[in-house]
Amino acid sequence: MMTWYHSWRAAIRIARRDAWRSKGRSFLVLAMIALPILGVSAADLTLRSAELSTEQSLGRSLGAADARLADPGYGTLPIMQTPDANSSTPVGDFENKPWPEGRTDINKALPAGAKSLTDSMGSGKLRTTHGLLNTEIRELKSSDPIAKGLMAVDHGRLPRTADEVAATTHFLESSGLKVGSTLTARGLDREYKIVGAYELPDALKTDQVNALPGALLAPLDKALEKSGLPGTETTTTQLVSLSGGFTWNMVKQANAKGVKVNSRAVALDPPAKSEIPIYQQEGWGDYEESTAAKAAALAAVGTVVGLAMLEICLLAGPAFAVGARRSRRQLGLVGANGGDRRHIRAIVLAGGLVIGFAAAVVGTILGLLLTFVLQPLLEDYMGKRFGSFDVRPLELLGIGLLAVFTGLMAAIVPAITSSRQSVLASLTGRRGVRKSSRVLPVIGLIAVGLGAAIALYGSTMTDQSAVVAGGSAIAELGVVALTPALVGLFGRTGRILPLSPRLALRDAVRNRGRTAPAVAAVLAAVAGTVAVATYAASNDAQGRAQYEARLPHGAVSVMLDEAGGRDMPAVRATVQKLLPIDVRADVDRISVGKANCSMYGGEEGCGRYEVVVPKANQCPLWMTDPAKPDEDPASKFSKAERRKLSDDWRCKESSGSGSIYADSGVLVGDAKLLKVLGIEDTTAEKALAAGQIVSFDKRNLDTKGKISIRLVTDTKKADEAASKGKETPGEIKTFSTHQVTGEPKSYGISMIVPAGAAKAAGVTTVPLGAYYSTDKMPSSEQRQRLDGELDKTGSNIELHIEEGYTSENSIILLALTVFAGLITIGAAGIATGLAQADAEADLKTLAAVGAPPRVRRTLSGFQCGVVATMGVLLGSAAGVLPAVGLLLAEKRQQLKFYQEALDQGFGSVHSAPYVPIIVPWGTLAALLIAVPLGAALLAAVVTRSRGALSRREAT
Repeated sequence: MMTWYHSWRAAIRIARRDAWRSKGRSFLVLAMIALPILGVSAADLTLRSAELSTEQSLGRSLGAADARLADPGYGTLPIMQTPDANSSTPVGDFENKPWPEGRTDINKALPAGAKSLTDSMGSGKLRTTHGLLNTEIRELKSSDPIAKGLMAVDHGRLPRTADEVAATTHFLESSGLKVGSTLTARGLDREYKIVGAYELPDALKTDQVNALPGALLAPLDKALEKSGLPGTETTTTQLVSLSGGFTWNMVKQANAKGVKVNSRAVALDPPAKSEIPIYQQEGWGDYEESTAAKAAALAAVGTVVGLAMLEICLLAGPAFAVGARRSRRQLGLVGANGGDRRHIRAIVLAGGLVIGFAAAVVGTILGLLLTFVLQPLLEDYMGKRFGSFDVRPLELLGIGLLAVFTGLMAAIVPAITSSRQSVLASLTGRRGVRKSSRVLPVIGLIAVGLGAAIALYGSTMTDQSAVVAGGSAIAELGVVALTPALVGLFGRTGRILPLSPRLALRDAVRNRGRTAPAVAAVLAAVAGTVAVATYAASNDAQGRAQYEARLPHGAVSVMLDEAGGRDMPAVRATVQKLLPIDVRADVDRISVGKANCSMYGGEEGCGRYEVVVPKANQCPLWMTDPAKPDEDPASKFSKAERRKLSDDWRCKESSGSGSIYADSGVLVGDAKLLKVLGIEDTTAEKALAAGQIVSFDKRNLDTKGKISIRLVTDTKKADEAASKGKETPGEIKTFSTHQVTGEPKSYGISMIVPAGAAKAAGVTTVPLGAYYSTDKMPSSEQRQRLDGELDKTGSNIELHIEEGYTSENSIILLALTVFAGLITIGAAGIATGLAQADAEADLKTLAAVGAPPRVRRTLSGFQCGVVATMGVLLGSAAGVLPAVGLLLAEKRQQLKFYQEALDQGFGSVHSAPYVPIIVPWGTLAALLIAVPLGAALLAAVVTRSRGALSRREAT
């Protein structure tokens, strides 16, 4: 045992000395191994630090309170909840009943002797230096001991009087205000002074102001109601402090009164699953990730880590071979003084051990320092503060051991190769006869065949992309194993090349031990790049083919469903002022109930409208049987009948299908809207002028050629009737209609109602937005100016400029090309350095016989270019195949989904799948031409043209 210890101690000392002597090569290998370790250790530290303990999480949500009581919105009905209060449901069966809604008094659930603190939350538009900003408004006496921990004061202080507020640091940054500034809200003539800045540790990017209870929300609600504007939608919770804590039994008692509770005691000591009523209900459970899902995730992570380690080993292996080759005389002396092969192997392996250990230490320390220095930036990016700077030594040790293992694996092949050299060859510098392995190509060929078979099976017989990915990975590893044999095949092209490239190719083929790993490293990087690029380009083509324009190219729409369109006239004028507008078409919407009702809000006093579709025009697949309201209408048809009905005109999407910000596709407008949409129909223009509706969907017309619209004022009764399959109650308005002939592209608009016709029928309309055609496509500068002006309104404005399909993959393809290029140049450069060490005797001979100095530089360039070219060619061929397999599997999966949709009667809303296979020729051209050429030129530039002339050693 002591002999083993002393031999390895000596080997490590020799390896450490050699690493220090060859600083450049050592730094290169160390950087290759340390960079991934730096990233992984920093990621581990960041995730662990951001992962809060239960106590820390409760401190941020409850402060110093024992519980938070909240209204779940089910009225006074008893509820069931999960222990963490994230989910709740009312007690009872509501399958055939309207879902319960309403408020409950949470104060009735306060236990006797409990101290409580009211925490109210709403929202409103506050005036800033830039305009208006929609902001959370919180009323909480934050100086109360119960609220300790909810807000972290950054500077200043918390409010003490009714005319003071504090604001989050993010709000101050967004608004341009500061501590000491005056704050006002839209619609309220009262001023407040900002006396402090705070942050929410769990929500750093929240715009919020805090006032004392009753100081801001109630006065603002009254002012907004008086102005006919939407209110703050205030919700109130109670923070409770109670001696002994809020137990699970107390939580269930509060649930019986319709109140939801987030309890500290329950979170720290959860009850058994059998004691949780909600988990006893069908469809509920304490869900956990399945064992199969965990195994799949671990397999995916293991595959990625394994391939990354393989890439590093392939890149670092030749570098260790360079060191072993340059130290062959030293290794020969070890053998001459009694050392055997295992000692030689130990010395070379110790080089990997030393570099791996140094990379582990450097990468881990840099990861710790980087995370510590960048902690504020990381917290801002994640939007929350770290719980603590959580360093887990065992995890970091495991990451460091991975670096050591990688270094050892990278040095294995050079160690075995060096130990097989005879002492005489090492001392004299002779290279001897190198025989390539006959077993490795056979193994590689078997792996390629097996992987290709698995990938083919996955793409043609299953719809599992994981099978294709696994088979492709096996096949790629097989190609890596075949690389030495493939390098030999490349050598046959040398007879047709000039002197320098012929020498470079001959040298690469004769020394496959150093050429093959570098080519394999380039192959692996390029194969991954080509696979992802092919998949991305194909997805890009698929997205372009399936893209559905919302408007004609260059057209603009602006919509605002807020406060009954009060701010819409100013918004319309702003858009027309800042963009190159040709035609402007103002549009309104039908409103039922109060003037400030939103389109889909469902607030009290607000209704809705429905387009009455005649029964004869309704799709049979969608028609509910009043006698069986819970039955799926499509279930009474066979699969063949469903497929046939999918082609029925009543079940097809209208020709104007698209995305529109209007209920049922109904807009109130005039003939200008037709011009913006690019619909040239003089008859339709005349119909609008005559007060007729212009319809683009003939399903809405009755037998008399008219359209009926039902005005629903009582939405609860309407929902009850719909759940029972009965006709919805409401007043019906009938309009004379002109049905457009043909199938013009209406971009989701089902009908245009003239404003005069709506007024004559007694239908209320409010401003909704405007459509614009443009003289030219708005520029980026114009769009930015417009966005800035619209942001000042503080309203939720939806602006759309139709630019057509825009690809998001171009930057990805560029990044992949650059990545593959860097890997290629790095691997080829390492191989070239080793080649120069091996070819020094040949270069001396060339210099001795009068070869010009540029031959050395040219030879170096071609040596680098040969490695890069072989790797890129093999990688390009290996990368296209997995991408094609994945795309075929995806097409099979989409086709299966489409066939199921046809069988179920949904074929009318799904188009046949289109999954093209597109080869990214631009990326391939850059890899096949630009990268090898760049690598060759770079190697030629950095190589010295003259070497020291000396005696050529015997070989």
